[in-house]
Amino acid sequence: MVMSASGRTAGRAHEVRSGRRTGTTTAAVLAIVGLGIVGFAGCSPHRPTPKAEADALAAALTSGDFTHVALAAGAPDAAALTAARTAAFTGLDGADPAVSVTSVSVDPKDSTKATAGLHWEWDLGTAKPWTYDVTTQLDLVEAGGTSAWKAHWRTSLLAPDLADGEVLTEQRVAAERGTVLAGNGDAIITQRPVWRVGIDKTHVDASGQDAAARALATALGMDPAAYAAQVAAAGPKAFVEAITVRQGDATYDIGALRKLAGVNTVNDSLPLAPTRLFARPILGQVGQATKEIVDGSHGAIVAGDLAGLSGLERQYDEQLRGRPGLTVLATAGAVKRQLFHTDAVAGVPLQTTLDVRLQTVAEQILAPVQGNAALVVLRPSTGEILAAASGPNGDGTSTATVGQYAPGSTFKVAGALALLRAGLTPDSTMPCPGKAVVDGYAFNNVSDYPASALGDIPLRTAFAHSCNTAFVGQAGTVDANALLAAARSLGLDPAPSLGFPAFLASVPTDSTGTDHAASMIGQGRVLASPLGMVTVAASVAAGHTVTPVLVKASAGTATAGANGAASGGTSPSASASASSSGAAGAAVPSPSSSATEPATPAKPLTQEEATTLRTLMRGVVTDGTATMLRDIPAPEVDAKTGTAQFQGPQGLANHAWMIAIHGDLAVAAFVETGDLGATTAGPLVHQLLVAAG
Repeated sequence: MVMSASGRTAGRAHEVRSGRRTGTTTAAVLAIVGLGIVGFAGCSPHRPTPKAEADALAAALTSGDFTHVALAAGAPDAAALTAARTAAFTGLDGADPAVSVTSVSVDPKDSTKATAGLHWEWDLGTAKPWTYDVTTQLDLVEAGGTSAWKAHWRTSLLAPDLADGEVLTEQRVAAERGTVLAGNGDAIITQRPVWRVGIDKTHVDASGQDAAARALATALGMDPAAYAAQVAAAGPKAFVEAITVRQGDATYDIGALRKLAGVNTVNDSLPLAPTRLFARPILGQVGQATKEIVDGSHGAIVAGDLAGLSGLERQYDEQLRGRPGLTVLATAGAVKRQLFHTDAVAGVPLQTTLDVRLQTVAEQILAPVQGNAALVVLRPSTGEILAAASGPNGDGTSTATVGQYAPGSTFKVAGALALLRAGLTPDSTMPCPGKAVVDGYAFNNVSDYPASALGDIPLRTAFAHSCNTAFVGQAGTVDANALLAAARSLGLDPAPSLGFPAFLASVPTDSTGTDHAASMIGQGRVLASPLGMVTVAASVAAGHTVTPVLVKASAGTATAGANGAASGGTSPSASASASSSGAAGAAVPSPSSSATEPATPAKPLTQEEATTLRTLMRGVVTDGTATMLRDIPAPEVDAKTGTAQFQGPQGLANHAWMIAIHGDLAVAAFVETGDLGATTAGPLVHQLLVAAG
């Protein structure tokens, strides 16, 4: 019986003895060897294969752990190999490779030798990965009655022709960041000149650096101790930036700052909006990538890169930032050779619908308003958001798009639609008493409600003068689901997916009694944002349900996380408990249970319904609470005012609202703490419509 090198019985020899031709057997073995399935002719099913060792080597090259790799004589030990790999790749900023086996072939003339092909792939954050192929020889080694395949080691297994002492380094070229575009295609955010202001440690002696840092921090309103510590920790020749200032910003006296000891101002540019506060809660900011952003980018962003820090800039950062250009060099002292290069790929612009002029006008109008406030302008024919301004004196939240507040009597547009669907007409008569009591709670009208509009009045009069008691009295005509259905038909989607963080409205479906009566006048558990209420006005103007649009789709535009907190999060409800619009006396308690809203599609708003609603809204301007809009030049203006009481820190306070339609413009104005919708929000709408022309 023929024995193998290890002393085991060779099965192929047995087959020959059984009368099979040796030539046929050899050909079959070579065919199997060519597929890399067995190591050599005559091996048993239990003999190791070169493929297993090649896989182990690939895993070690990927991870840096060489403890489970069998290497041929003369190779460094596992610890030395790990150290060599780490040293060679130090300049690649922690990027991780993936190494795989592409082929294993046994030498047909010597079954104790094989060749393995290895494929490297590096994701360096570039448009295409860096890939290359290397090969290594494997030998079958017999020792102590056992056999094992062992791979030959050479430094060039790490990178093409890499020699001992060479290390890999990378040179990155930042991609041109994509711009954020206005609705007309002009760039909103583009490179604009800035001053980087800080302490230059080469401009002041070491003994004076602490005092210099504290003086600059004090002048800028920063924490002197924290900035002084930052300066102290920096290198002996470092420039430690304290603030970046838009050139021409009158808020900062750059000349005076330059006179401070150790201060240097560096001329630079950054991608910025037209003004310091232009749509900031929505657009967000661009700046040096934070550690959190770097760590979460999987190598696509490195320290020092610019990245979107908030808002749309953060949400669409991958699209906007593009891909950096990169050169990988093998370096030994002053000698460098290029192993890989890819050009930078510019970011893809983000197309928005904003009108720069209207956004700027809206922000100027809101500048003197205290606290949270918003003006939103929408084009009904397209749903495009032309302006979404949040007041500069609020909490920094995008009040315009994610604020959650009781909409007050502006929500009576939804209540009126529900009543129309229940069979009422603008001429249907309903009682409007001075007070309406539901389950012991009193609902009142505003203090200056006209006595001439009390008693039995038509729906159009109740709507024009915003009679709370009339709408509360109709709570039995439409239930909670009918009211929600009307709100949905007007665009108040409880879970919108719009491509940017947004809240439109929340309307309860389980309300009864006092709770449902409060819903009829936009209070209780009803919540809406200024964006939601301008969508109501736009739907009435368009004659169909409108969906607001801010970001236009383009190649590369992704909307993942569209309703996340990119704009700074959602403001907490300011309407934990509310009473009737402009009511005096006890507030309507807000039930603790949250509203549950169906996900079924809204019933479409019809043109006939919209025409009737628009007629009702026109009556608010001609005869009701929005007469301050009568003098707006044609086309005629239709509107609805709203006042919603809420429990503030000093007791009951009022949210002030107004929505309006003017040609192909829909407008919503909101002030968190004001007087009445007519007296606080009305003038804001008037200013905007006059400025809009």
